[in-house]
Amino acid sequence: MSSHQPAPDQDLTDRVRIKDRIEYVVFLCFYRALHALPRSVASRVGALLGSALSFVLRQQRRVALANLRIAFPEKSERERRAILRRSCRNLGRVGAEFCHLESLTGETVRDYIALQDTELWQKAVVDRHGGAVVLTAHLGNWELLAYAHGLLGHPVTIVHRPLRNPLIDRFINGVRARAGTRHINKKAAAREALRSLRNGDLVVIPSDQNQTRRFGVFVNLFGLPASTTPGAPRLAMHAGVPVIPAFLVREGESDRFRLVILPPVELAQSGDRAADIVTSTQRCSDAIECMLRQHPDQWIWFHKRWRTRPEGTARIY
Repeated sequence: MSSHQPAPDQDLTDRVRIKDRIEYVVFLCFYRALHALPRSVASRVGALLGSALSFVLRQQRRVALANLRIAFPEKSERERRAILRRSCRNLGRVGAEFCHLESLTGETVRDYIALQDTELWQKAVVDRHGGAVVLTAHLGNWELLAYAHGLLGHPVTIVHRPLRNPLIDRFINGVRARAGTRHINKKAAAREALRSLRNGDLVVIPSDQNQTRRFGVFVNLFGLPASTTPGAPRLAMHAGVPVIPAFLVREGESDRFRLVILPPVELAQSGDRAADIVTSTQRCSDAIECMLRQHPDQWIWFHKRWRTRPEGTARIY
């Protein structure tokens, strides 16, 4: 296995704390241990680790159950806890499968991914003329979604929020780059993303995370206002490209997946730019909610999705 550790960067070194170094060593130990196992075995071990974490992280479990009550008020508490357990198992599998991305090739990756709609994928990815914004979420195996497209000859550009630990962030970005994935820092994304789209690139924007009031717009998610990034429709409108929802959904509890590509999001064109962005962001949110309802056990419910609230409304967490 490649050690895959980039050359030292003075600016990075200046920002690293002792805590970061300790976390990085622990991360590398897990990475190498899981990489040493056969991929299918590592995936199952990851599921077990995910199950264990769901019991250890009590505060996060309370957040997840609060989210599930918002999303599925019709379900019993027992049903919601079952969804959460399966979600944790999926998250553990994603982590373990990440440790095997470098072992995949353009030929072997096809053994793990089936296309739900070959015609839509062909039109959206292979035969496209110009760039496209790919709307996605932290659902199924989002890491493999980007990596596989790079191996298949369609590398993507990701709008990326750096991790708190700069050493782990650099390592993960290094793995992704092996499939040709480029990264744009979220803090300075607009100009670089527009340049990429105008160059004909696929720009991936995960749009399922809470935004601050400054950067988000409020649209409904599971019937409750959620501060959401308008990045996907805004970039698409500026560049004149489509927004294509794409998700890599796990098949049961296996290490096999189905690539789901939905029809392009219809972007509003009323002439009122601000209103059109909100309307289009709502349509993007609707596409994501549709997938979360179909596969609730494959999303990260620990995230405080409704943390930013409209003025005058009560806090949820």
